[in-house]
Amino acid sequence: MKSRITLVSSMFVVMLAGLSGRAVAQDTQTDNHQISVVVPVVALLDLETSGTKNFTASFTKPANDEAGEKIVAPAANNSLWLNYTSIQAGTTTKKVNVKASTLVDGVDIHLVAGSAAGGAGTKGTPTAGFNLTTTDQTLISDIGSAYTASGPNAGHQLTYTFLADDANYANLRSGSTTVTVTYTLADN
Repeated sequence: MKSRITLVSSMFVVMLAGLSGRAVAQDTQTDNHQISVVVPVVALLDLETSGTKNFTASFTKPANDEAGEKIVAPAANNSLWLNYTSIQAGTTTKKVNVKASTLVDGVDIHLVAGSAAGGAGTKGTPTAGFNLTTTDQTLISDIGSAYTASGPNAGHQLTYTFLADDANYANLRSGSTTVTVTYTLADN
C-alpha cells in the first residue's frame, strides 16, 4: 500500500508541475518583436564618361596662319558627368567643391555643371559656374540624401571652356601644362 501512495503522490506532483508550466507560458491574442534598421552615412563621388576622363585642350594658330589674329581656343568639352550617392546624418547637407592643381598662365579654364539627370532624392543645385582656381570653390550645393544614378548621361554634366582673354594675353607662354582637377563631396 505504501508503494501505491507513493505512486499517487508522484503522479500528483507531476500533474501540478505540468499545470504550473501551462499557467506561466500562455499565449495571448497579440505578440511583438523588434527590428533594428541601420542606414549608413554615405558620401561617394565619381566622374564618368564614355571615353577617358583625361583630355587635351589645345589652342591652335589663327586660321590660314594670318598674322595679327588671336590664337583659337579649343572647343568646349562636355564629355564628363559627375555622379554621387549621399545619405545624410541629420539635417546637414553636402556640397561638391572643385579646385585645380595649378593654373595656366594667360588661360582661364571655366567650369559649369548642369542640373542632375537621373536618380532620386534631394540632388544638389549647381552654381552658375566659375574659372578654376587652386582653392576649393563650391560647384554644387544643398545635396541631401540622394543618388544621381551611375555612368555617363547620369548626374551632372560638366562643361569645360577655355579662354585666352585679352586682359591676360600678355601672360600666355607656349608649352604644355597638366592640370589636375579635384572634386570633393563635403559637408556644407
